[in-house]
Amino acid sequence: MKVIPLAADSLGVRSMATYVECGETRILIDPGASLGASRFNLPPADKEWDALKRANDRISAYATRATVVFVSHYHEDHFRYDPAIYQDKNVWAKDPKRMVAPRQAGRAALLWKAIHGRCRLDAAEGRRLETPDAVLTASPPLSHGVDGTDLGYVVALTVTDRREGTRFVHASDVQGPLSPVAAAYLIRERPNLLYLSGPPAYLESQIGSALIERGIASLLGIMETTGCRAILDHHALRAGDYRDRLRALWQTGRVQTAAGFLGLADASLEAHRRDLWTARRKAPAPMPMRARRLNAKRSSAMMNARSAPNHAKEGTTE
Repeated sequence: MKVIPLAADSLGVRSMATYVECGETRILIDPGASLGASRFNLPPADKEWDALKRANDRISAYATRATVVFVSHYHEDHFRYDPAIYQDKNVWAKDPKRMVAPRQAGRAALLWKAIHGRCRLDAAEGRRLETPDAVLTASPPLSHGVDGTDLGYVVALTVTDRREGTRFVHASDVQGPLSPVAAAYLIRERPNLLYLSGPPAYLESQIGSALIERGIASLLGIMETTGCRAILDHHALRAGDYRDRLRALWQTGRVQTAAGFLGLADASLEAHRRDLWTARRKAPAPMPMRARRLNAKRSSAMMNARSAPNHAKEGTTE
């Protein structure tokens, strides 16, 4: 089984877009990416826009390979309206009418209308697909964070490689998970590799430390029970001190960011947006050596002219 994170917060954008390949079964999960419109009262910096373009290009490229497209929910960092992403695919998408938040329901209706007739489209919840290479199983609705949240519900996807016997679970925005129901479901799925959004430490001042600790403990419990490794990204990486705040998870040696899973350095741009804007306002980069020499010659000539003696004769008007 190949698991390839395509876009993620650790790769510079809000996303959990992932490509999974088991033989001839090729799945594109959550094919969306976006930027936080305002963070620290600042709009996205140029580097973030560049990262978003790269992310969307990558998602589009892998969409051409996919046989299945899966949409876990209707936040715009998890799907795109572009019909080309879904054309002629087997598409599983969160039920647009059942257990969906009001704002997401509007987006869901737009997406289903845009791609209707272009693909085989089914509500994802509880679906199962068996191919010669893989078994795909979608979860029932799981809370987008704590139980009862007004953020609605997400659907997790389990991909089992029939030849290797390995299991990958993409749990989307379960945020920890913060819901005991979501945690129990993930344990029951027995993943070898689990990809999920971590506890939203960047909102700790609003939601309290207890919820962050609950999310940490929940993931530690899942890993201890199942023995799985985890890709932890998305909400978890939006705090500038995410390495320190979630230290208990990184110290297990079994948790990586999406970038780390790919062997890359983290580039969580949103968490460092203030630094990006500060860098943009700095003095221009140093001039090349040739330009510096020319500038030095001009400065020397000007200094010599200013220090030259006045040869005008007394009694003249010069």
